[in-house]
Amino acid sequence: MSIVRNIAAISKGMSITFREMFQPTEVENYPDGPGPNRGAVLQERFRGAHVLQRDENGLEKCVACYLCAAACPSNCIYIEAAENTAENRISSSERYAKVYNIDYNRCIFCGYCVEACPTDAITHGHGFELATLNATNLVMRKEDMLVATVGKPGELAAHSDSIK
Repeated sequence: MSIVRNIAAISKGMSITFREMFQPTEVENYPDGPGPNRGAVLQERFRGAHVLQRDENGLEKCVACYLCAAACPSNCIYIEAAENTAENRISSSERYAKVYNIDYNRCIFCGYCVEACPTDAITHGHGFELATLNATNLVMRKEDMLVATVGKPGELAAHSDSIK
C-alpha cells in the first residue's frame, strides 16, 4: 500500500512540475527598470540599509545615548560620543555621535536599533544593494548613512550613497 501512495505522491508532484514548466515566466525588470530602485518592488515593511536622520534645523538627531548599540543582538553598532560646543553644533543636545559605524557583516536587520532609539535618529531605508566582494566595504560610517542636508548657501551637504 505504501508503494502505491509513494507513486501517487510522485505523480502529483511531477504533474505540478509539468504544468508550471509550460507557463510563461514572470520576472521583475530589476536591473534595467526605471527610477531609483530600477524596477525592484519593495514591501512597506522592508528593512534596508540604515539611515541616520536630521531634525528640521538640519542638525543630527543622534544624541549618542548608546541605546541602539545596547539593543543590538549581533553587537554590530559602534559609537563614540563627543560634546557639542557653542561654536560647532552638530546635534541639538549636549552630545553627538562623533563616530557611528554599523558593520553589515554582522547586522541581521532585526530592527531593534530602530525601536530602541528615543529620538528616531536611526531608521531603515530602502537601500538593498549591499553586496560586495570586499568585507571591509560593509562597514558603514556615519557619513555614508547620514541624510543629506538641505543645502544652505556656502555650505557643503553631506553625501549619502544609500538609496532612501
